[in-house]
Amino acid sequence: MSAVKRTRKGIVLRLEPEEAALVRALMEQLLELLGEPPAADDELAAVGISGDAKKPDDPVLARLFPDAYREDGDAAGEFRRYTEMGLRDGKREAAGTVLMTLGAVEGVAAGVDTVLDEDQAQAWLRALNDVRLALGTRLDISEEWYEEAARLDPNDPRMAMFAAYDWLTMLQESLVRAMF
Repeated sequence: MSAVKRTRKGIVLRLEPEEAALVRALMEQLLELLGEPPAADDELAAVGISGDAKKPDDPVLARLFPDAYREDGDAAGEFRRYTEMGLRDGKREAAGTVLMTLGAVEGVAAGVDTVLDEDQAQAWLRALNDVRLALGTRLDISEEWYEEAARLDPNDPRMAMFAAYDWLTMLQESLVRAMF
């Protein structure tokens, strides 16, 4: 079971091998979902402006990047044009920090022990939140999700996703408690 605690050195995070592998896989999937940054020769992108910003069709991306103005599509589009690229970059950076602090070694039998500084711990919180939002959207998580999960057949393929969502919630809460 994962453990998170504050020490003089920083936030100590200990993950079992399976937990580290899950976090790594979810962060890689998040990065894939977010897509590649714009090309370096894109002049608008160089100043943080998207030339074709529109509300994503994918419900997960729409949840990660909601409209700022729900009643005004034009204002929402303009806001998205000037902000979404920076938000995507921030989400990519947070997921990258998680992957970097997990280490490059795949399948470490002993798990992962790492010490996070404040900035890295904040990046973990942001990235965990993004992954939880993505999973929650895919699972259509509501206030009654525990009851729904309890009614699922143990062989239901969604059961693993519900378990991952629950574990990520506990990990995020442990990290928050250790930080504050």
